[in-house]
Amino acid sequence: MKLLALLLSLCLFAPPLWAGQPPIDRVLINKAERRLQIISEGRVLHEYRISLGRQPVGPKRQQGDQRTPEGIYTIDWRHESPQYNLSLHLDYPNLKDRMASYEAGIEDPGGMIMIHGTPIDEEYPEWYFKGLDWTNGCIALSNAEMRELWELVPDGTIVEITP
Repeated sequence: MKLLALLLSLCLFAPPLWAGQPPIDRVLINKAERRLQIISEGRVLHEYRISLGRQPVGPKRQQGDQRTPEGIYTIDWRHESPQYNLSLHLDYPNLKDRMASYEAGIEDPGGMIMIHGTPIDEEYPEWYFKGLDWTNGCIALSNAEMRELWELVPDGTIVEITP
């Protein structure tokens, strides 16, 4: 009976497994290498292979250009989507992006840039998307990796996207 009480109290009062995880400082996305890294105190804790927009070279400039932005952003909210599973929203366009669009005479720099999973689609299974640049400018991971990212990275985290 004492053993059962001990086990029960350990389960109820033990910290979650991720409580020992150091705080996440930033997410680094390298477009050329199709790589997303989760960084804490200068150390890479996790690394994922990603997919980008259909036109991956160069920064996003306008709505519909199918490019993934480049710059420094923040995860400002998250969403559970029936179409792309879990997603983390980036605060694109930021002031720098808006100014670049304005100076180029572009009215709409676009928006709704997310880090998300792959679509749930019977015609195209998840493996179909691996290694393809298929999004409209977002950053995509496998659904299992997206669930992991969702758990590890809090809102407010800095996301740096490099060429």
